[in-house]
Amino acid sequence: MPVPNLTPDRVNRVNQLAHTIAEEVGRAFIGNPTITEALLVALMARGHVLIEGYPGVAKTTLVKAFSSTLGCHFRRIQFTPDLLPSDITGTYILDMRTNQFVLREGPVFTNLLLGDEINRAPAKTQSALLEAMQEHQVTIEGETRTLAEPFIVLATQNPIEQEGTYPLPEAQVDRFLMKLKMGYPAPLDEKRMLGTYDRPPPPVRAVVGPNDVLDMQALAQEVFVAEELLDYVLGLVAFTRSHPKVYLGASPRAGLALVHAAKGLALLRGRDYVLPDDVRHLAPLVLGHRILMSPE
Repeated sequence: MPVPNLTPDRVNRVNQLAHTIAEEVGRAFIGNPTITEALLVALMARGHVLIEGYPGVAKTTLVKAFSSTLGCHFRRIQFTPDLLPSDITGTYILDMRTNQFVLREGPVFTNLLLGDEINRAPAKTQSALLEAMQEHQVTIEGETRTLAEPFIVLATQNPIEQEGTYPLPEAQVDRFLMKLKMGYPAPLDEKRMLGTYDRPPPPVRAVVGPNDVLDMQALAQEVFVAEELLDYVLGLVAFTRSHPKVYLGASPRAGLALVHAAKGLALLRGRDYVLPDDVRHLAPLVLGHRILMSPE
């Protein structure tokens, strides 16, 4: 498939679509609109997002509203301690009519997957998503199947201090492009929630479709990044590895993720080039969850 050219008209169209998507999400989700922009950045960069917040702050409402605007196939997994890996990827079952084993696809075979309370399941179940998130494929009983494009995982979790949670292993956390933290809403937003809770939220219309998402992702890859900015990203990543207070620094995947995210943010803001401010704005979201501090 030929790569589309990054013309000014296409840049403006993506910028307008981003505004429209944010407005549609705002019809159902009452909260900070910057978190919707972060989800769009991850979508442009073909990345996954981990959303952390206390119960009842509308994490699931946000993801469902966002998925509705994309017009893509959506599925949800409610993670529980007894969830099995096959409940995510699928399994082979015997078809009594043909006397053959056929694959019953799991919810991972979708475009946008919501992993609700992902840290409620043990590591064995969490690991079922590793291959899907990194390679966009799953292996079931030795057979590898490719997932549909686009594919993005939006996972929610409660803070690990909460009862009955399992901390995500480092390999799992590193698969997420960025980690967003949702706090309690502002007083005016919470008052608006209290005034509208007894009415169903207005329907959110689909602004784009799967092919539009793929086109925007291809456009994001064409955004220009100066060599000096690549050195800036390398410097940030290297700093996390050499700092005496850091036990585990950012991986090479983190540097790649920061560059891809900066391209997506630049495109969403109507530019075909990355600014240092793009990298600076995204660095805490992309690098923060990948860094482990020393006990001291």
